[in-house]
Amino acid sequence: MKLVAGLGNIGEKYTWTRHNVGFMVVDKWAIQNDITFKENKKLLCNLVKFKKGSEDIILIKPTTYMNLSGDAISSVMSYYKIAVEDLLVVYDDLSIELGKIRFRPDGSDGGHNGIKSIIKSLGTTNFARLKVGIGPQPPIPAEDFVLQNFYKSQLDQLKPVLKTAVEGIEFYLDEGMQKTQNFYN
Repeated sequence: MKLVAGLGNIGEKYTWTRHNVGFMVVDKWAIQNDITFKENKKLLCNLVKFKKGSEDIILIKPTTYMNLSGDAISSVMSYYKIAVEDLLVVYDDLSIELGKIRFRPDGSDGGHNGIKSIIKSLGTTNFARLKVGIGPQPPIPAEDFVLQNFYKSQLDQLKPVLKTAVEGIEFYLDEGMQKTQNFYN
């Protein structure tokens, strides 16, 4: 069983913000597979479970807001007995330019509060990540920039990135991190 967690903030006012690109990726994958998220209050997320080949896949969008994403992820991992090696977290990254994605097998939080929360909840930095570029950051505080909506032109630029990110996740699940990094980074 694999867990793919898209990070973002719940609520309509956050839907098109840069910080919600993780939600956008898993939403795109759900739409492509004609599956629908359902709220799971006990596990603190919107969740959908489906099969890809013979593999069970769980997609989640935490309902805890970004800064407490680790609470939802650790709840789901505990409930379904998912090992940290079977977790992939999808989120926004300021240091990567819009239109680019980057897979990583592990790493620091890089100043991202959602990742910081996951590291704290899981007690490790050793989990796979898919970073989706939202940069470059203009000369304003990061917390202001990530909570702004994408511009219309940026949303147009983002559409093929979401498709590539979903293809990358599927490739990763089939081929592992090393081949995925070689192909997509």
